[in-house]
Amino acid sequence: MSNLGDTVGLRSPCKTYAEVQYEYEPATGTVWGYMNQRGNPCFNLGLLKDIRAFGGELTANSGHIEFEGAMQKVHYYVAASRVPRVYNLGGDLALFLLLIRSRDRDALAHYAKLCIDNIHARVQNYFCPTLTTISLVQGDALGGGFETALSSDVIVAEESAMMGLPEILFNLFPGMGAYSLLARRASPRIAEELILSGKILPATKLHEMGIIDVLAKDGEGEAAVQAWIEKNARRRSGHQAVMRVRQQVNPITRGELDAVVDTWVDCALRLEDRDMRMMSRVVRAQMERMDAATAAAIPAAGVAMAAG
Repeated sequence: MSNLGDTVGLRSPCKTYAEVQYEYEPATGTVWGYMNQRGNPCFNLGLLKDIRAFGGELTANSGHIEFEGAMQKVHYYVAASRVPRVYNLGGDLALFLLLIRSRDRDALAHYAKLCIDNIHARVQNYFCPTLTTISLVQGDALGGGFETALSSDVIVAEESAMMGLPEILFNLFPGMGAYSLLARRASPRIAEELILSGKILPATKLHEMGIIDVLAKDGEGEAAVQAWIEKNARRRSGHQAVMRVRQQVNPITRGELDAVVDTWVDCALRLEDRDMRMMSRVVRAQMERMDAATAAAIPAAGVAMAAG
């Protein structure tokens, strides 16, 4: 008879969207969601809608998903990325520029509210009290990417991952939950320090600060998540109860997040030309980075095909 260790890690696709793919691991009841954006790995509207669609189904089905013709219980939901060395670079800055320059407050607020739909659902564990959320960060998590990582119960990060909130560089601030999440996970003072400094810090430093729960060696992030799940399997109910108590003692309400978003929209619409020029430079740098990564991958793929 096989034991749990024999089957952990065996998983199959359960849901595929344009920008994110989901796999299910029956042995542990774990859903692995991998962001895999086309182009710039940020929170474009397509990715936001894909994640929300899956989360909505999870909520509607009381923490179950359809897998191989039957409804299966989800105990853990891991948010990860398949983009090499990137978890997520945050908000869609190119879209921000377009909407700010056209003074389209409604569209800007709509984008921000969609972000909050996702953040709040994850903070609330998709309204499933027996579901634990885990963020697996194996690359850069900036701005909204860092906020998304912070919205999980548990953060597992590889040592070379870099995280931070650089929005202050173009006179803005991270308005989709960063302050609320960091204030609860660390303190209001640390939240303000990270937001106002714009510092990008390594996972090792954030682990020392108590913001990251599990630090893994590079390339061993998935194994670290599986080890954490196995270690806590026998006390899963107690652990999930403590996570619920955390929310009860320090709740992050939808009203709080919406109020911060309104402040963010006001701030965005006050940006001046110099701020938007800086934002444009950040967008170009992101695109150049991805172009370079793509160019580097093509020769490697050619070598692999030749070797095959």
